[in-house]
Amino acid sequence: MTTPVNKPTRPEESLFKRLTRQQLFIPFAALALLVLFNLIADPSFFAVSIRENSLGNPVLSGHIISVLDNASELVLLAIGMTLVTASSGGQDISVGATMAIAGSVILRMVCGGQASADTMQMPLLLAVLIGIGVTMCFGAFNGALVAYLNIQPMVATLIMFTAGRSIAAWINNNQLPIINDLAFKYAGTFLPGIPVPTPIFITAVMIALFWLILKFTNLGLYTQSVGINPHSSRLNGIDPQKVKLLTYVILGVCVAVAGFIRVSRSGSINYSRIAENIEMDAILAVALGGNALSGGKFNIYGSILGAYIIQFLTTTLYKYEVPSTALPAYKAVVVILLVVFSSPVVREKLASLKKAPAKAAKEAT
Repeated sequence: MTTPVNKPTRPEESLFKRLTRQQLFIPFAALALLVLFNLIADPSFFAVSIRENSLGNPVLSGHIISVLDNASELVLLAIGMTLVTASSGGQDISVGATMAIAGSVILRMVCGGQASADTMQMPLLLAVLIGIGVTMCFGAFNGALVAYLNIQPMVATLIMFTAGRSIAAWINNNQLPIINDLAFKYAGTFLPGIPVPTPIFITAVMIALFWLILKFTNLGLYTQSVGINPHSSRLNGIDPQKVKLLTYVILGVCVAVAGFIRVSRSGSINYSRIAENIEMDAILAVALGGNALSGGKFNIYGSILGAYIIQFLTTTLYKYEVPSTALPAYKAVVVILLVVFSSPVVREKLASLKKAPAKAAKEAT
């Protein structure tokens, strides 16, 4: 009886296969490519220095700081969009318009209904809470259309996408309110004596909050269950309609905080330009994070990473003086690549190409 000879294994190949199966492989690969490109093109991209801002306070400056700062609103939207996508198998395209509503409400509160105010007419926290309450209501409206009327999410949210900015303008009687109180701008710029942009801290707090929610509640489990099979979820005691409605309300909270940061940066609002096309970036962040846009299982941290990657790409393109009008074309290329490489047909073709040399070698022996 002959002893079977064990064929030598290729641990590096099995490791590569394991890596490519990971949901976060694509976003980490995209991030690595961006980092490598900037290291080769201009290593100073990663330099961080201290400069004085307009108030004479020392603050951190550099492209990396800009990425972390400017991605704040997109990260918040990506978190909420991930939950909505997972539960309903669709996307909310009204987040940019609802951000305009949130910003308009907050500015009306702090300006006291005036066109301009030198000091806040209402405690900032109360104004923000009112803005959150308003966007939660709009989120509930969108969620009710999806959950209880079974309207496709993109169609249901098209209502707010179309009317949202007009509603935002109506809230302030078509005026562009301006708040000159520096305390209002702290949330969008820098706190006195702290060199790190405040939006970075706000985003970190929100990420930590959602980490706690997903860890100590069943929100993540219920959302995935409803997204995978709502009928089975109902048999297991989960109400799919309530879960879908809840995710849209949660997205409303994220939208309000993002809208507050956006108007806090300038102390004013431009209804037609604020958060323009940010809904597309939020959807792209979810896809870039390896999440299926058809719903079901999700990785919220992948979406967060995807949001930072999109801002990384945007900052890189601006550094090399790419016109802002051309940015959507570059993002479209990213979308195309994501769709192509995520396609089951392409994955099967790539797998067959990898197996072909091994099969040929086996036949030759």
